[in-house]
Amino acid sequence: MNIIDISNDLLTAEVYQGDPVPELERVKKLGEGSAYNLSVLSACLHNGTHADAPLHFLEDGFSVDEYALEKFIGPCKVITMSPGIITGQAVEEYFPRDCSRILIKSSGRAFLHYTAAEVMSLYGYELVGTDANSIESDGEDGRTHRTLLSHDIAILEGLNLSGVETGEYFLIAPPVKISEAEASFTRALLISDYIFWSKKGK
Repeated sequence: MNIIDISNDLLTAEVYQGDPVPELERVKKLGEGSAYNLSVLSACLHNGTHADAPLHFLEDGFSVDEYALEKFIGPCKVITMSPGIITGQAVEEYFPRDCSRILIKSSGRAFLHYTAAEVMSLYGYELVGTDANSIESDGEDGRTHRTLLSHDIAILEGLNLSGVETGEYFLIAPPVKISEAEASFTRALLISDYIFWSKKGK
């Protein structure tokens, strides 16, 4: 089974402008009067590879621990998009219809316009992921997030798709369970060779 790690390291990943920089503090150390190592993590829930929950942008939205895990586990397709704004028309023309989970590869330079989110909701997509720090570009008002999340489309941000080719994969990327949180870290994985969910593995 070929497993591809598409997560960025939490401590070294690019930090979204204005977010706090994550820090790992070793509070107990082997050889320094302790029988074990023990660390404390200080990080924004939107650092590194993470999932956004509706609570992030919707006042009455549910938190990340209430997500149906099926959103983050299942067949997906990685598509390559040119840098810039992805409009609803681009979704019509370039997004596949035969898979409900889409990961956008663009070296972190493509972003969804709210019209793209609206079209995705019409076609019944379940999840959209991006290798950018945010699904929408800097300076936007959150309309893209609100449109996706209000239509129950899960969002993965901060993916590392640099070594992934366009194509079909099996995604495993459930968020860490944190009650009442608007987002959570995830260790996102793709399985490429032994496709155990279909007859392709036989």
